[in-house]
Amino acid sequence: MSDHAEQPESPGKEGMMAGARHFATRAYFHLKPYIPRNVSRAVRRLALPGLLRRSKATWPIDESAACKPEGWQGWPDGKQFAFVLTHDVESNRGVDGVRKLVALEEARGFRSSFNFIPEGPYETPASLREWLEEKQFEVGVHDLYHDGHLYESREGFSRKAESINRYLKEWNASGFRSGFMLRRLEWLHELDIVYDTSTFDTDPFEPEPDGSHTIFPYHVAPPAGVAGDGYVELSYTLPQDSTLFVLMRKKSVDVWKRKLDWVAENGGLALVNIHPDYIDFSGEGIGSCCYPVEYIEDLLDYVMGEYKGMFWNPLARDLAVWFRDQSLETNSPRSGDRRVS
Repeated sequence: MSDHAEQPESPGKEGMMAGARHFATRAYFHLKPYIPRNVSRAVRRLALPGLLRRSKATWPIDESAACKPEGWQGWPDGKQFAFVLTHDVESNRGVDGVRKLVALEEARGFRSSFNFIPEGPYETPASLREWLEEKQFEVGVHDLYHDGHLYESREGFSRKAESINRYLKEWNASGFRSGFMLRRLEWLHELDIVYDTSTFDTDPFEPEPDGSHTIFPYHVAPPAGVAGDGYVELSYTLPQDSTLFVLMRKKSVDVWKRKLDWVAENGGLALVNIHPDYIDFSGEGIGSCCYPVEYIEDLLDYVMGEYKGMFWNPLARDLAVWFRDQSLETNSPRSGDRRVS
């Protein structure tokens, strides 16, 4: 099932619940600017025990997500699994951490994608984007304002899509991710993108908790009557760093390792979203909203130490292009083709 599968004429219980969640999400993001961040985080932590109890069977591992899509032929060069690093930059502090994170990854032979907010709380220097491209890293677009209001109305989204497309072209970007993992996959056909990463296989801690239930890429076909070839959807399959280390206050990367091992065993895509905003590069333990850079080093060293030569580490755009093109080259149906409305 995709995040937004076709609904029957009568919404039923599930449809009513989805509508209620959508209303609650809209209300929350209208109130969010007036709620201190520490208060918001404290409320989320109060809800954690219940969420963890209810999702014990599906988080961090949803066994059903390991089902290979029809027509799946495996990763390039016989690799066992794919490992993709993505980063959402959400503040000036995050911008300041980009070069440090690049140095850390580059020293270990990894490449990654950095998603910037075009009209958010900071400026994205052209020099930084150009530097990332020279380093063979990737630049993507992260929402427009990152205020939780992107999908409030179709008309409003269409207006914002024009601006997003302008930034995609200006930044030479082909990938998109919504703020707060909100999504209307059927609307994204208005964007000039090759891929989107606004979904997850399983994550009950997000405002819209319905997952894609797959650790494989899939093609989102355009609705009937809409021109274009659609785009590739890449779900994050390792929990976000902010969830583990800021919200849950975990003191190790054991959850990452456990999930990575499971994804590798099932030959899927291990995609993680890491925010440089929350990484303490100084080693001084600055604040409760940050975690030690050693956690990132531990993850990358684990991947390289346990799986050297067994994984493919493409940029998100390169994986999406490969996935899009492989079936076109063989004239076979696209693996995991999905139509949403």
